[in-house]
Amino acid sequence: MSFAERLTACAARIGARLGAAVTGDDPVHHAMRHAVSGGKRLRGFLVMEGARLNGLDDADAVTAAAAIEALHAYSLVHDDLPAMDDDDLRRGQPTVHVKWDDATAILAGDALQTLAFELLSRADCHPDPAVRVALVAGLARAAGAQGMVLGQARDIAAEAARAPLDLAAITDLQAGKTGALIEWSGGAGATLAGADPAPLTAYARALGLAFQIADDLLDVEGDAAATGKAVGKDAAAGKATFVSLLGVDGARARAGALVAQACDALAPYGSRAEILRDCARFVIDRKA
Repeated sequence: MSFAERLTACAARIGARLGAAVTGDDPVHHAMRHAVSGGKRLRGFLVMEGARLNGLDDADAVTAAAAIEALHAYSLVHDDLPAMDDDDLRRGQPTVHVKWDDATAILAGDALQTLAFELLSRADCHPDPAVRVALVAGLARAAGAQGMVLGQARDIAAEAARAPLDLAAITDLQAGKTGALIEWSGGAGATLAGADPAPLTAYARALGLAFQIADDLLDVEGDAAATGKAVGKDAAAGKATFVSLLGVDGARARAGALVAQACDALAPYGSRAEILRDCARFVIDRKA
């Protein structure tokens, strides 16, 4: 199976699991389903592929994969709000606060965040409570004030700062805002299997930064119809990004080096990890 086929297959299974978890006919449930629809489901794919590499079936990993996609969707819903990035378009569809209203978007995001931890706490996520606690604790750190939320707060603060951030500060910011959830996703499959998560965590750490550099490049070079979201916003806001600091060619070279680093981290898995190597190459070649 190719990377593209594997990504599509994982996305379908994750979508079905999320559909079973998000039921109800209230506006908040409709908004939640809207928020988790579409997208590559890359983070969930990383969970499932990491589990497969360590001997588990997809059924053993899909609940944890759905959990990270629910939490990622929450972060996007809140990030799109007028008080944050104020975006009208996400995955080619109106953002939740545009389709409904700010209050519904806040509540839908809150509900998706808590759904993520509910899914990880379920016995169908893993039969061993200690493993489930480890996954919950790890995701709480990755999503909270040590990870994604810290990165988002630094991003907001940077917009009002007198001087733009330097490369080290941008790297730290994005390691939280974008990288923390990707890093958790990389190690979660091994954790489910009772294996050492270090190689996959190292892979995902490099992958997360490469992913963000690719996003910065798309904001400069991409097309809204292809990306499914607004482009050119970083430059318009005067934000420091990998592209503004390194230039297009420098940013692309940095992303390529990170992909090589990610692929090297997979050495313990040999040729069995070729799908993840293809994933790393896809991350910097993608158009959306």
